[in-house]
Amino acid sequence: MTFTAHFNYWVAMALLTVGLYIVIARGNLVKKLVGLSIFQTSVYLLYISAGKIIGGTAPIIAEGLRVYSNPLPHVLILTAIVVGVATLALGLALVVRIKEAYGTIEEDEIHSQDEEP
Repeated sequence: MTFTAHFNYWVAMALLTVGLYIVIARGNLVKKLVGLSIFQTSVYLLYISAGKIIGGTAPIIAEGLRVYSNPLPHVLILTAIVVGVATLALGLALVVRIKEAYGTIEEDEIHSQDEEP
């Protein structure tokens, strides 16, 4: 086994790490949403990579076909993408409301405004 044999898994792990780092380390709410989006994309890639069968065909029974790919992972990822887009849209709408209420989207400035009497 070489690095290139599992390249898609390495890319997924790199994206997962980058997305998690951005969510944890950044104070800007928009940057946190971008990190969450990168994190979600890495999960999509990981799940699709595990569900792909090389040489597999659509699950239609026919003569001469022996290896079939399961379509369920791909369908689940389509659903997850829709949910991810809706989550991102809601998050951006909340950031707009937070900006209107606090005048900033920096997490530490919002906390300092909440702590003042």
